[in-house]
Amino acid sequence: MNLDAYERAKRIRLVIFDVDGVMTDGSLYLCDDGQEFKAFNSQDGLGMKMLKASGVDLAIITGRTSNVVVKRAENTGVAHFFQGVEDKLEAFLQLAGDLGLEHSQCAFMGDDVVDLPPMRRSGLSITVPAAPALVKEHAHYVTTREGGRGAVREVTEFIMQAQGTFNAQLAQYLK
Repeated sequence: MNLDAYERAKRIRLVIFDVDGVMTDGSLYLCDDGQEFKAFNSQDGLGMKMLKASGVDLAIITGRTSNVVVKRAENTGVAHFFQGVEDKLEAFLQLAGDLGLEHSQCAFMGDDVVDLPPMRRSGLSITVPAAPALVKEHAHYVTTREGGRGAVREVTEFIMQAQGTFNAQLAQYLK
């Protein structure tokens, strides 16, 4: 276990997710009519709901614009949603400021170089195994699971374990 990341995770009050390559496997399915399809992992979704129930807020900052991501945000309890964002650092700084959070209280999970500016400012930067080497070099935590294949769930459980809330979230399923 990465003890530095574990200590950082104890302070997190907001987790910000990129979408493509993090919440999905990065594939983009586009139809001739311009409609876009994405596949999300159901275990990731439950992990997001449990993390929110544990008291950690959720956000999405993504460069693309997609109605399906709006639906996913609604289904998983994401309160703060930014899409079509060209400058992810600007959105990160605005969100942290609006919520009155120190950067050390924010985690950012991204998978490509466009995610580096907010990753480098966050208290806990997270990426996936398929990320470019430069992104991994700047991550405090690299998941063992791939984007769209349980990486988000791994992160949500890691944060809850660090904060001592994981067992309480599981208790409802162990009745």
